[in-house]
Amino acid sequence: MFLFACEGMQDIHSSYRQTPSSNGQDNRIYDGSIVYYKQQLFILLSDYIAPVKIRAHELTANIKLKVFPVWQGGGVASRAGAWGQGWGQGWGRYMQWELGPGVGGQVPVFDYPVWCVLCQGGRARLREACRRGRGALRLPADMLSIKLPQLFDIHQVPKVFREDGIISGYRHPQSSALDCILSSFQMTNETVNIWTHFLPTWYLYQWKPTPRLYLSYTWPLLVYMLLICVYPFTSSCAHTFSTMSPAARHICYFFDYGALSLYSLGCAITYGSYVMPDCWVNSWLHQHFVPIAICNTLNFSPSIFLIRFLELQFPHRSKILRTGAFVFPFIFDNIPLFYRLLLCCGGSCCHSEALSSHCYHLLFAFLTCFLFASHLPERLAPGRFDYFGHSHQLFHICAVVGTHFQMEAVLADMTSRRTWLITQAAVPSFLGTLGALALGVILNLGIIGTFSAPLLWNSHHSASHPLTPPMKQVKCTHQ
Repeated sequence: MFLFACEGMQDIHSSYRQTPSSNGQDNRIYDGSIVYYKQQLFILLSDYIAPVKIRAHELTANIKLKVFPVWQGGGVASRAGAWGQGWGQGWGRYMQWELGPGVGGQVPVFDYPVWCVLCQGGRARLREACRRGRGALRLPADMLSIKLPQLFDIHQVPKVFREDGIISGYRHPQSSALDCILSSFQMTNETVNIWTHFLPTWYLYQWKPTPRLYLSYTWPLLVYMLLICVYPFTSSCAHTFSTMSPAARHICYFFDYGALSLYSLGCAITYGSYVMPDCWVNSWLHQHFVPIAICNTLNFSPSIFLIRFLELQFPHRSKILRTGAFVFPFIFDNIPLFYRLLLCCGGSCCHSEALSSHCYHLLFAFLTCFLFASHLPERLAPGRFDYFGHSHQLFHICAVVGTHFQMEAVLADMTSRRTWLITQAAVPSFLGTLGALALGVILNLGIIGTFSAPLLWNSHHSASHPLTPPMKQVKCTHQ
């Protein structure tokens, strides 16, 4: 005989058949399988599954009568106790299942180990029952697991997808939208970039105060709060879906740069309303500050879009030009703040909480620009910072922290200078705040559409008339 313990296993199976009862009782032995699967016992027949239940106390009290009557003979079995009187009881090599009184047809849960004694041919019959039982209960493999996308090294992807100092962790350059979303939960060289701007989006959204829409004084704050949530969210989406194709990569970053352009416009609207020095209020610059910022937006987006197409031919020059395109609107937006800081350095103003926050914001803005332009530290040790610690991740973190200090500074200025600004300056108008934002959105969408249309047309034309075979699947070396 073969002694088999099923405690802690997912499945136990035994074979049994239906035989007539000599005493008139409904004792049934079926041809099929008893399957113990995740603490649930099923009788598997050819055309249905009939669940049965035995209570735990009945299992322990009547185990020799209610569960598995076992033949007691010589050898090992005789030492098990007086469970039977040999083969004469008629059980043969099969096992009997007998329901106790008052037990309904519910699924059982066993809290105790069950011991089965398998006799002649029991091992083979158990193996066959296990095979049939698993086939009946097992779910499809694709429902239980999700296959993450492949990752590639730098020499396995086109040049347009490569980053300086990043050697591994690249996603497939023709990923589907689902693969892009799944890759955000997989460790790639873009994962931290995605989450360092996606999570702050919701932090800034939850943290922001609620401006009173019926007060025109708070309209600049409303514009600013909207845009500091839009630009990190757009950046996160751009990093997520930038590997769908070369054209999609350009278009994703067109939207990213367009959101940064709108953020620059929002800073100009807010600074012109709350941060402007006292001596500049109602001056020519104050009155034309927002229109000039709209012109900067109109010039910023096309120039930065064109620079993207020069990256492969002139990587260093394009980096300098792109950095300059970002720096110029930043400097213009902060002209009122720079003048206030100069006045404070000359002793013409008192220290305030707003100025402290403004200084922290400028510090992190400088760090952001330095990290964006220098590609440190990955340039010093290529391949060491592919997943954690490369410059773009640090650039994202510094940008978000700087935005937080900028938000605190704007709120402090708006609160502390409210009475003076309401009495001395013109009330913010709809055209100068929400109207300027709407115009900026329309202009940026038009510019993005103008630059994206040729890319989409070329991509569609290339897909319809392929000149080269698609990229072959390369064996992944980094999972």
